[in-house]
Amino acid sequence: MREKRELMAKSRLIDEGSLKERLITIFTMWEVLLSVIFVLLIIFFSTRTKYFLNWFNLMNATFQFSEKAIMALPMIFIIMCGDIDISIASIIALCAYAVGNAAAGGASIPTLIIIALAVGTLAGLFNGFMVTFLQMPAIAVTLATQSIYRGIAIGMLGDQARTTFPKNFGFFGQEFIKGTTIPFEFVLYLVLMVIFGFILHKTTYGRRLYAIGNNAEVARFSGINVKRIRIINFTITGFISGLAAILLTSRVLSVRSNIATGWDMEIITLVVLGGVSITGGKGTVWGVFLGSLLVGYLKFGMGLMKVSGTLMTIVIGSLLIVAVLLPRLLDLYKANRKLRRQHEVR
Repeated sequence: MREKRELMAKSRLIDEGSLKERLITIFTMWEVLLSVIFVLLIIFFSTRTKYFLNWFNLMNATFQFSEKAIMALPMIFIIMCGDIDISIASIIALCAYAVGNAAAGGASIPTLIIIALAVGTLAGLFNGFMVTFLQMPAIAVTLATQSIYRGIAIGMLGDQARTTFPKNFGFFGQEFIKGTTIPFEFVLYLVLMVIFGFILHKTTYGRRLYAIGNNAEVARFSGINVKRIRIINFTITGFISGLAAILLTSRVLSVRSNIATGWDMEIITLVVLGGVSITGGKGTVWGVFLGSLLVGYLKFGMGLMKVSGTLMTIVIGSLLIVAVLLPRLLDLYKANRKLRRQHEVR
């Protein structure tokens, strides 16, 4: 009888340990930590300035990060497979130049949209072809095309600007959904987030992205066409770059050769901060969504507090370092805890 009671007591301890482990697993998930940090950020800025926690201000602030957040979505697929694309800002510049030039020639809004999407898609397809079929490193290819695409825009525009656009073209980047104070750009971002989230988490294509990121060779021997998926990723990124060019050009109603300069690293920061492993095979769309909101509203709050742009850059850079190091530290912590628990059960 005594042995039976001891056995039952040990069983209860193991059960309690299992519950504790589940709670630790939940609260050390990167998405949960991001949610907590985001809530703390909201509380901090709302106590520092009365203008932060205002619905109109919060919605209006999305104009400043929606295009970058949209670009972060296809970048998830790129990084998930262990690749990188640092030419996206230059693709946006190239597409914006094409849009501005066509608009100056009297092109209609539908024509401008088609031109931007076509130019972006071709640029992304070229990147994907160079990376996959010529087997060149993605960082080398996109570093080269970054200069090429931006160079074309600079060569064609010089120090000039294109400021002639059709009537109502500003709707895409400046207006709100009718009857609301929600920007069209932000709604479009939410729709695209749902689409990309469904593809990544609910489809065979998404599962293949995880497989390639974890081990491309094993994925290839499993029957996955790795080359095709990688080239599709780059092509989708080019297509969305064309869309971002339309939104950005519509918002500023001006095209210069330096448009979107520096966006490459900012977009990659959003993805990595969102929990997508820079080496591939790990991450979620929800995490990137939280990362986008966190960075966007962090900048908005610091702007209200009149923090200098230099300090903002330092803070965002520090966040990137934390985003790279902390998930690894958490993984090590959970692995060590699991080993200790196994020894205790023995």
